[in-house]
Amino acid sequence: MNVVSAAAPAVASGLPSRSAVRGLTAESVFVARSMRHSLRDGESLLMAILLPVILMLLFTWVFGGAIDPSGAYVDYVVPGIILICAGFGASSTAVYVADDMRTGIIDRFRTMPLRASAVLTGHVVASLLRNLVATAIVIGVGVLVGFRPEASLTDWIGVAALIALYILAITYLFAAIGLAAGSPESANGYGFALLFLPYLSSAFVPVASMPGWLQPIARNQPITPVVDTIRGLLTDASLESEPWWAVGWCLVILAIAVGWGSWLFRRKSGRR
Repeated sequence: MNVVSAAAPAVASGLPSRSAVRGLTAESVFVARSMRHSLRDGESLLMAILLPVILMLLFTWVFGGAIDPSGAYVDYVVPGIILICAGFGASSTAVYVADDMRTGIIDRFRTMPLRASAVLTGHVVASLLRNLVATAIVIGVGVLVGFRPEASLTDWIGVAALIALYILAITYLFAAIGLAAGSPESANGYGFALLFLPYLSSAFVPVASMPGWLQPIARNQPITPVVDTIRGLLTDASLESEPWWAVGWCLVILAIAVGWGSWLFRRKSGRR
């Protein structure tokens, strides 16, 4: 009698009893989902690796001799290519998120007892893992074409940590762009515009070699301190305030992207 009485409200309401997903179960499910989608979309993954490799070969073998006849230009350009690789890989996140919004699968997720952030977390973590693998491949190709880093184990740990933080920040930014865009095509276009930032930094040439009006822009944008820090750690060069600026820029971008993305997700998915 007591069991029937306890169950009566649920039956009368006609609603199934649901319990919230606890721990990181939802996040792990969405990470696995995003990884499966990445493996199925092999062309995007391949292009995210091939394009930076082609750029590195182009700048090293075609332009490198004119920029630095000694052949040491490869040591200068590899850190910039690493960030280019991270940008290409992260930009696909905007397309994946926009596609989820367009297909309506987010509306299905709304009916489940899930945290609103779990979907974005799945895309971001999967992108981070993809990009770290792609970055390792790009560094390996750089070694094959003459890159000779002088970094210690501690320096390599610092490089890996900064690259991971940078990838995390821009991936969340691309995820927010995917939410803001009206379609996967427009998300791809908006994201592509951000991929030009490394060309306006010290990634390929020193800032001092640029026109006077362009130097303040190149010097005071996020990519320059990040690439200078990675270059300094890999070549055992002296660093001043660059690491602090690099970490600071990444944290600011991450905070803005997470806040913007969370607000957009709640707004577009009807969560309040």
